[in-house]
Amino acid sequence: MKKVLVTGAAGFIGFHVSLALLERGIQVVGIDNLNDYYDPSLKVDRLRAAGIDITDTSLSDKNQGNRDKSGPDYLFSGLYPNYRFVRIDLLDHAGMLQLFEKERFDHVVHLAAQAGVRYSLTNPLAYIDANITGFLYLLEACRKFPVEHLVYASSSSVYGKNKLMPFSVSHNVDHPVSLYAASKKCNELMAHTYSHLFGISATGLRFFTVYGTWGRPDMAPFIFVKAILEGMPVRVFNYGNMMRDFTYIDDVAEGVIRVLMHPAEADPAWDAEAPNPAGSDVAHRIYNIGNGKPVKLTDFIACLENELGRFAEKEYLPMQPGDVSATWADTTSLERDTGYKPNTPIETGVKHFVEWYRDYYHC
Repeated sequence: MKKVLVTGAAGFIGFHVSLALLERGIQVVGIDNLNDYYDPSLKVDRLRAAGIDITDTSLSDKNQGNRDKSGPDYLFSGLYPNYRFVRIDLLDHAGMLQLFEKERFDHVVHLAAQAGVRYSLTNPLAYIDANITGFLYLLEACRKFPVEHLVYASSSSVYGKNKLMPFSVSHNVDHPVSLYAASKKCNELMAHTYSHLFGISATGLRFFTVYGTWGRPDMAPFIFVKAILEGMPVRVFNYGNMMRDFTYIDDVAEGVIRVLMHPAEADPAWDAEAPNPAGSDVAHRIYNIGNGKPVKLTDFIACLENELGRFAEKEYLPMQPGDVSATWADTTSLERDTGYKPNTPIETGVKHFVEWYRDYYHC
């Protein structure tokens, strides 16, 4: 890999993937629109941790409409000479094409998206814009300025109503229970179509409940720690009968890079008369990235309590709309093709997360 574009580089996973690539000496161009779905200051601090001085006036909102038509406005890292950042929205189709034409990327890691299951119940248009139209513009850029491999984020949420455990990439995923999940399933279909029509090598990654340092404030681990430290009740849905395949962020970043190094290829054994959803006769594939060890939500909270040295007041509630009761990743194909399996124990991951949280928020 010579030059990699990372979309959503100021986001939780994008930040860690960018750092992991940079530590390997790979040239990275990161992009992000720095939207306010959650506190943008956390995104700004992630960029600063990677040496990007976000105070530069070229990143102010008022200047976005005055972008230099001769090329992107870069910010350069003070820590990594091989890192540059551009504030741009995926929906800026002309700007994205301009960036691709200038940079001629070898690989693309697409992690930018409108995240969150519950937010999709009240703000559906945000998911169509960012996750579908934005992804289409990215695919068009990869078509016009070909790359060796496109790796993009899908989600374990695509398994929807499926209750056959563990979740396998060979399972049917035609029954999503949220628009977020539907948008991710749509991404998989779109990427397969572009692989078929234009020969783009593309791999979709279904992430399973990612947590860890620099995490997202809208996700359960973050919400739980904040509530426990503030003495507020922890809301436990489905009356505690929830299980999640919690996957530590460092494992996810390593998995992304391992996959990136193995461009998707057509499967010569794929049978169109008995089609397996896990493969294809074109250069497109899907992997699960999960720890493979589902944890009961109450056990996860107990682990947080142990690290925080405080007990949580629990408020047991019914299942939320758009949610599922359990997730569990089958990573057999990931291990077979890349030799990698996420393996950070929940106790280790929680310890690192709590230490980061207390340091970052001085509590």
